[in-house]
Amino acid sequence: MCPQCRHYLRFDAAVEAPLAPVLTPLCIEGSIRHPADGEPWEYTVVVSIRNDRGEEIAHKLIGVGAMNPNEQRTFTLSVEAVSAKVKTPAKGGTRH
Repeated sequence: MCPQCRHYLRFDAAVEAPLAPVLTPLCIEGSIRHPADGEPWEYTVVVSIRNDRGEEIAHKLIGVGAMNPNEQRTFTLSVEAVSAKVKTPAKGGTRH
C-alpha cells in the first residue's frame, strides 16, 4: 500500500508478499481543542526532517484548516520503516 494515499500499488496474483513487515519506530498522537470563547483559529500542520548533524533535509506543509470555538482536532504522526532492499517488480506490475 502507498503510505501517502493508502491505495494498493499493485494487484497481481503473482506478486509476492513484502520481504519484511513495516516497522513503526515513531508514532505520536495529540489533540487540540479551541476554547469556547474567542475568535476562530487557523492552524497549519508542518513536518520537518533533520539529519544527524541537525541540518534540515525536508520541510513539508501537510495541511491547513480552521477551527471554530469548542471544536477539536486530533493529529497523528507516524514514521514507517521498511527494508531498503529493492525487489524487481513482477511482470505487469504498476509502479507508484
